[in-house]
Amino acid sequence: MDIIRLDFKSGLEALLKAKPIRAIFLGVRIGDPTAVGQEQFSPSSPGWPPFMRVNPILDWSYSYTSIGSIYDTVPNELLCIDDSTNSKEKFRPAYLLQDGRLERAGRAKKLYPPLSGGFPVVSNGMKSVYSHRVNMLTASVIAVGDEILFGTVEDKMGPSLCRKLHSIGWAVSQVSIVRNDVDSVAEEVEKWKSRSDMVFIYGGIGPLHSDVTVAGIAKAFGVRMAPDEEFEEYLSHLIGEKCTGNRNEMAQLPEGITELLHHETLPVPLMKCQNVIILTATNAMELDQQWDCLIELTKSNGLLPSTEPFVSKSLTTSLSDVEAAQPLSKLCLEFPDIYVGKRLELSKVLHKCNILFDQARIEAAVDALCKRIHVVAEKGTLSEVK
Repeated sequence: MDIIRLDFKSGLEALLKAKPIRAIFLGVRIGDPTAVGQEQFSPSSPGWPPFMRVNPILDWSYSYTSIGSIYDTVPNELLCIDDSTNSKEKFRPAYLLQDGRLERAGRAKKLYPPLSGGFPVVSNGMKSVYSHRVNMLTASVIAVGDEILFGTVEDKMGPSLCRKLHSIGWAVSQVSIVRNDVDSVAEEVEKWKSRSDMVFIYGGIGPLHSDVTVAGIAKAFGVRMAPDEEFEEYLSHLIGEKCTGNRNEMAQLPEGITELLHHETLPVPLMKCQNVIILTATNAMELDQQWDCLIELTKSNGLLPSTEPFVSKSLTTSLSDVEAAQPLSKLCLEFPDIYVGKRLELSKVLHKCNILFDQARIEAAVDALCKRIHVVAEKGTLSEVK
């Protein structure tokens, strides 16, 4: 046994310099993040010392749970032993995990702050607007598209999806737009899949060279892309004989983590990779249809549990920012649980004030604001967010 007290890369360089080693056996499995793109025999990565990586257990189905830091990972709940006589949780050994596809559940990162305390999605510099909601459900929205970043196409699906999520009481923690690039998609999914209860991603789905979303998701979860016979059959009915055989790249899905969400009104099922839902919609109308299907499926499988919906009210005033600043600041102090936003509509030369949360608190906040400044309520603006 040689003990090398250097970092991993420098240690390899020293080892290979001292000994004529041409191949190294590794204990890598396909579910590990470093295994993406590897086969049983894979040359070392560019920039690393040259040697052959030998991966004898790459495709083993042996179920295990990765051990991480006790400060940022959580135990795999599927291995928890139900012992009413002992208040301290106990866990079975990892090889007893019945479904090997769920082995990575023990690698889930602890949320900060924890969901039980609410995710600080919006804040006016005071107490978070969502902090007093117990067990707040949070979602992240990711759009994939160079054309959005270039400014040649306006993303209308993101705002629509945010409204839909708020209508069932979900808080949207972030909306991001990434390039049509496997690494960009993988990095964004990796960042938010452990911080949100659900990640919604759209764009970059299909047969074109730029459609890399599914491959990016596979990389984020450290799994292979593999042909899915059931999905291929749907595609065959949809686009005919052009969709046959293993060469059909559209039928390649993240292996072992993909669940097809079937609905009779959808020609092709939606896809769910653990807590990432892939929307194939390309416009607002298709998004409406797919959202309705998700809500209907929720009734049978609890996919998107609904909580108390958010409501909002908009007020307009002709006061300038300087004149409106003090009354709005005082309102935030008086109602720290209410989100108070503002935007300027140039076409009307009016300042629009948005107040968001539950209806009773909104009415109290509006009354308080009306005592301070003259506002005109827009007709029909008090409603659940849709």
